[in-house]
Amino acid sequence: MTHVALDRLLPEYVRKFTAYIPSKPDEELMKLYGCSRLFRLNNNENALGPPPAAQEVVRKYPPPRAAVYPSGDVYYLRYKLASLFGMDPNQFIVGNGANEVIGFVIKAFCEKGDNIVTADRTFAVYEWMAQFSGFEPRLAPLRDYAFDEEGLLARIDERTKILFLCNPNNPTGMYWNEEKLRGCLDRIQDRLIVVVDEAYCEFVEADDFPDGLALIREYPNVVVFRTFSKMYGLAGLRVGYLAGSPDVVDAIRRTCIVYSVNALAQEAALAALGDQEHIARTRIMVAEGKRFLKKEIARLGLPMIVGEGNFVMIKLPMSDALAYRKLMTEGVMVRAMTGFRVPNHIRVTVATMDAMQAFVQALKKVLESQVRSARALGSL
Repeated sequence: MTHVALDRLLPEYVRKFTAYIPSKPDEELMKLYGCSRLFRLNNNENALGPPPAAQEVVRKYPPPRAAVYPSGDVYYLRYKLASLFGMDPNQFIVGNGANEVIGFVIKAFCEKGDNIVTADRTFAVYEWMAQFSGFEPRLAPLRDYAFDEEGLLARIDERTKILFLCNPNNPTGMYWNEEKLRGCLDRIQDRLIVVVDEAYCEFVEADDFPDGLALIREYPNVVVFRTFSKMYGLAGLRVGYLAGSPDVVDAIRRTCIVYSVNALAQEAALAALGDQEHIARTRIMVAEGKRFLKKEIARLGLPMIVGEGNFVMIKLPMSDALAYRKLMTEGVMVRAMTGFRVPNHIRVTVATMDAMQAFVQALKKVLESQVRSARALGSL
């Protein structure tokens, strides 16, 4: 069989990029690890699911409508977003999850020789999207699990087009308050686009957390990302959006692929948006789960990083990859963090109490097994 001349056809930056391999479906994982049920604590999904109105949309969606193309520019959802936040509908672009709108922004502003700046332990898609598009990602180390303003600014040069800030940060949960964010924006002025990714903003309880959408009026180079995957429990339908000043959003819209958000996703997001009771219930669940984990993980003597968002990070006295495999045999799925440059840590989604209890029991078994193995090796 002849082969395609990939060495000639593929750009070097694509050849060097390692593809992200997602996990197998739950049913396959349960067969692989020999467990009868699986608590998904790896992707920061909302264990309560979508709001009731969005669930009703999914239940009643008429099958014949699957043959009809959706609104190409997500018309009604953009208008509802505009009404909710006091903005113009043309200041919003909705995409197939936040990952797609990341690509929109990079394609709109970056050209050969440009770079983007972000942190080295943050949402990895900013870095990946830049890399496999042929642009240099410049990464600033975190300081005490939080963004280091001086480190980020030091990596900006005349070819930097975008600064990505995940606020609050995934995976550490740390955030920049309004004073800190404004200070950074004042120093940058209008030299580049500043993306403030607020995927977890609805979980934040802190009073000094900035409203990125409100800042757009004063800082027209700010672009804000938000998503329906986390708080609104629609990760399976893939709906994310960006907002910005009219001129900036008009520029980004030129790179958009229309019809990328399916009709069911649009209607479910429209029904979910602004459900304050659902947000309140989810916040209560997360607060209870964090209190429980703080107590139980402290009993195990393990350091835990607890910030804003529906997740925590735990430092382990063992390989996070090994802990992942052992926890899977107990029916608990977490995120191993070595691939995100945080070795020997796991990130755990805060979910319902039965899931939190199952996780703690499984972690105890894994740690006890590790101690027994260490003792056995020591006696040889």
